[in-house]
Amino acid sequence: MLDKRCIVTGSAQGIGRAVAVELGEQGAAHIVLADRNADSAEETAELVRKTGAAATVVAVDLRDRQQIHDLVGTAVQAMGGLDTVVNVAGVIEALLTDKPTTVDLLEEEIWDAVFDVNLKAIWLLTKYAAPELRKGNGPAIVNCSSVSGLTGYPMGAAYCASKGGLIQLTRAAAVDLSPEIRVNCFAPGSIDTPMRHGFLEAAEDKEAVEKFMISSHLVRRSGQAEEVAKVACFLASDASSFVTGAVYTVDGGSLAWRGSNA
Repeated sequence: MLDKRCIVTGSAQGIGRAVAVELGEQGAAHIVLADRNADSAEETAELVRKTGAAATVVAVDLRDRQQIHDLVGTAVQAMGGLDTVVNVAGVIEALLTDKPTTVDLLEEEIWDAVFDVNLKAIWLLTKYAAPELRKGNGPAIVNCSSVSGLTGYPMGAAYCASKGGLIQLTRAAAVDLSPEIRVNCFAPGSIDTPMRHGFLEAAEDKEAVEKFMISSHLVRRSGQAEEVAKVACFLASDASSFVTGAVYTVDGGSLAWRGSNA
């Protein structure tokens, strides 16, 4: 990542924060931290600056097309160009409503809100960033999907569908933007992040849900954001120069079998 200029969305916490810090540690020159929560993103910026990289915080609502468009312009102006985009921002329906989220009871506005952030925003950022990335150094787009995009989970129809769609968007974008821009995605499993904590808090039986989430792991624990960040940064770096259109699972082996360690 030596001297790369990067945008990281969802960088206020969790995987996005870990990715931003890892990019800095691997030698990125400047990272634009895009998030709705500018105060928390500024905390990430302080961590990034300690690595020696420059950091700029941009407050952005990824449900707003114009703000996504303006994010690219602001980033290019701040950094003098753009080499890498890492799309980490995401949302799950359980954090948006207290009402049931099974596929038959999920409300349309919640479905739309999940898709706006998890899929449409990434398409728009790809669309607006592509012309700038083509001018960049080893340009790459890296998307954060989920194992939920590869299998079904209860009460997560919108999340599963949007993350599955993101995998296909990644593949289609890799085709359309080749050979200049590489596009890949990583699919985390159960990772110890604020989003996971919020999902557990929304569950009726927190202990049972947490046990279920970990029981499928061959590595018998939750993953850490820093572990995921290393995979994301590999896909963003020139070390993966022959990798595009790929999906890397970071799931402790949960998709490798049908068993349970419960």
